[in-house]
Amino acid sequence: MEKIEEEFANLHIVKRSSEPKEPTYLLGIDTSNTGRAEKGSIVAVLCSNESIRIYDKETLNILHKFSGHPGLLNGVKFANSCDNVYSASTDGTIKCWDARLASDKPVQLFKGYPSNTFISFDINCKDHVICAGTEKVDDDALLVFWDARMNSQDLSTGREPLGAYSETHSDDITQVRFHPSNPNMLVSGSTDGLVNVFDISVDNEEDALLTTCNSVSSVSCIGWSGKDYKQVYCMTHDEGFCWWDLNNLDSDEPITRLCIQDVREIFNMKESNLDYLIGGLYHEKMDKLFVIGGTNTGKIHLVNCAPSGLTHVASLQGGHTATVRSFCWDMQDDSLLTGGEDAQLLLWKPGTGNKEEKTFTKKDSMKIASSVHQRVRVHSHESYKRKTK
Repeated sequence: MEKIEEEFANLHIVKRSSEPKEPTYLLGIDTSNTGRAEKGSIVAVLCSNESIRIYDKETLNILHKFSGHPGLLNGVKFANSCDNVYSASTDGTIKCWDARLASDKPVQLFKGYPSNTFISFDINCKDHVICAGTEKVDDDALLVFWDARMNSQDLSTGREPLGAYSETHSDDITQVRFHPSNPNMLVSGSTDGLVNVFDISVDNEEDALLTTCNSVSSVSCIGWSGKDYKQVYCMTHDEGFCWWDLNNLDSDEPITRLCIQDVREIFNMKESNLDYLIGGLYHEKMDKLFVIGGTNTGKIHLVNCAPSGLTHVASLQGGHTATVRSFCWDMQDDSLLTGGEDAQLLLWKPGTGNKEEKTFTKKDSMKIASSVHQRVRVHSHESYKRKTK
């Protein structure tokens, strides 16, 4: 624990993104997995103005921007084997761009069924299958699947779905996450409070559903953790946290490792509070799960997760001036990217000195009124259906 506390506490700002022409919330961040050392890493950032910006990671200079969706964007994700970047949209499509090219013409287009509104998606570790979650329409909330492998016949017409799951969620599917190393394992979360784990190699939806976990709240974030990634965690729109161990599915041991209905109520830190949760961070080298949260003034907290409860580890401040919406931790160099409602993208790196940080001045908040509040952060006990497992 001392190692990660020291690493996090020693992070300091080495770069800030340039002033944007128009202030936007930075809602999601992903980095390329290809490790193009000779060209440098690239970063994709989901913005609230219906665009995706591509940055050079080391300089945080904007390389180009994609804005090919007519609807609101939800999620941004690089392919695992190349520099293609994907996003889902409320217009019922998923588009894939070549992040090396400054073109609004996608290299792949994935079409949903009529009336689909996509609010979450992911691509599996082999880059073979895409899954997207929809808003509920009539009585249906769908997990829609596509074959993501390149096929020249699909480039001009768009690819139709392979099929969909329709029986396992009863409300908007807010999160979809494939397993980091098993291409057939998938977890989904919904405003119905349920977190479902699937093996998509099984032919039908009923048999593919391995287990259902109940967060008793509207799910805002899910992820995999633990050795061999056999644990699942989730966060909720009213700042709850739940953590389950799939190793215990076939035993008499309880599957629930931890369940806290409101982390804000138990966060114990004299000089600060916690206003919201941003996401989870599983540190592979330490085999530990952390939660990252923050304050409305831009402070960032790292919180350790254990079956006995949550404990504060370290905090970062002096960077953001408003709510932090997104982060991306790089296990290779222990660097951190953060983005927020102040329209800033920050690169933090470990070090004992603050020479580089002193060259930057803290910007005034660029917090803006935005329609993004309608779809991202909902603090309501009426926005979900309470269910029992």
